[in-house]
Amino acid sequence: MIKRKILVIACLFFLCSSHPALAWHGYVVKVLDGDSLRVKRGTKIYEVRLYGVDTPEYKQPYGGRAKRFTKSRTWKKTVTIEPMDVDRYGRIVALVKSRGRLVNRELVRDGLAWVYPKYCKSQPLCKDMQKDEERARKHRRGLWKDKKPIAPWEWKRFEKGSGAGDRRQYRFSYRR
Repeated sequence: MIKRKILVIACLFFLCSSHPALAWHGYVVKVLDGDSLRVKRGTKIYEVRLYGVDTPEYKQPYGGRAKRFTKSRTWKKTVTIEPMDVDRYGRIVALVKSRGRLVNRELVRDGLAWVYPKYCKSQPLCKDMQKDEERARKHRRGLWKDKKPIAPWEWKRFEKGSGAGDRRQYRFSYRR
């Protein structure tokens, strides 16, 4: 009887600890770009994509700045990962907290990321981040200093379809 109770408790503990919605702590070993990290948990390293946001691509204006921002808050630090999903590349899509602050939201507040409307579905967080984005636009923070910044998902779509020489023409015709 006691062995059975111990087995049940052990099984419950295992199920609870492996549930994807539970937050866990890890150490950031690499910042890939503004919205992607490599996080070590135990002996495993996981690739983590920040939930609900998209930062400029490396070659886009503010791409390097977004990466530096994320790096300053996460690299070589213990962070809290709250998984929300797993993307098609097998990355954990998560809310990332560093020193009690939500990095996803901080990027938007500082004008270094867009709220990603196709994937940001969590209420009320996404609505709050959309308000943060509107404030950043209004105050012309970060990438919102540009007259017509191109969202990364549009940039990627355009990059696949044509050469870089046409980007200037496209940039001025893009409206969000």
